[in-house]
Amino acid sequence: MPKAADVVAQKIIGNVERVLRGKREVVELAVAALLAKGHLLIEDVPGVGKTTLARALARSVGVSFQRVQFTSDLMPADVLGGNVYNQSTGEFTFRKGPIFTNVLLSDEINRTTPKTQSALLEAMDERQVSLDGKTHLLEEPFFVIATQNPEEFFGTYPLPESQLDRFIMRLKIGYPPVEIEREVISQRKSADPFESLLPVVGRVDLLAAQKAVDRIHSNGEVVDYVHAIVLATRSTPVLAIGASTRAALALERTARAFALVQGRSYATPDDVKAIAVGVLAHRVRVTGMRDGIAARGDAENVIREVLSTLPIPI
Repeated sequence: MPKAADVVAQKIIGNVERVLRGKREVVELAVAALLAKGHLLIEDVPGVGKTTLARALARSVGVSFQRVQFTSDLMPADVLGGNVYNQSTGEFTFRKGPIFTNVLLSDEINRTTPKTQSALLEAMDERQVSLDGKTHLLEEPFFVIATQNPEEFFGTYPLPESQLDRFIMRLKIGYPPVEIEREVISQRKSADPFESLLPVVGRVDLLAAQKAVDRIHSNGEVVDYVHAIVLATRSTPVLAIGASTRAALALERTARAFALVQGRSYATPDDVKAIAVGVLAHRVRVTGMRDGIAARGDAENVIREVLSTLPIPI
């Protein structure tokens, strides 16, 4: 019998916090993205724990895990796999690439070319890979965690809007609290605590928790608030492109997943507000943005401003 969904969430959160300390809010949002059956983009400067968060999430759940270091010479076949000629049989056989896993860490995703980036689109959206006229289904759960450094531009290929839209949430980790950072510096004299991290839930438990999100209730006030936020992003003059209907659906579902993480069977407008920046900021385009790219903070500040102008339903 699978564990209760909220217990599954708390076990994962507690395990990840063993190696990413002082970042409870970030970990809760990441787990909400996992339970919402979305994909997660972690964007921050080097050395603050992007890869640590991704690996800890994967390690906390007893499922298969693959890591791909994205580089400029990485080809789609290096991720998806392809048909290989077998000399002994005289036939072509399909060799699965690393995307055939439950959790895929796409490290420094913006260092690979748009052609290879786009190879992920079908898999992320439809949980399948189509090659040479054949469709290969991916096993559930399927969760892509991508990392990138927004401060580096040389040798990078910024993600296009179609790719960004496949991520249900974009998170920034930030530097740890001062007291936590000093404690880590003082105590990290031997083995990395990540090495002793073990799975705390299994595949069946995770799938049950993801399915439980479907049963989290969101009433008319939540739906109205989600819709009001999305409409406001389309009417503000500081955004050239507002949030889409897909973004609205992602916002509502992630709010339900976040409610589950908080131990509730129903979502509230406060849940929507808590996750709105992470879900929407990477899906909008700021007016005057050069080549479709803006500083991350610009879009986030616009979403925060939109939220501040809309009353929260009571």
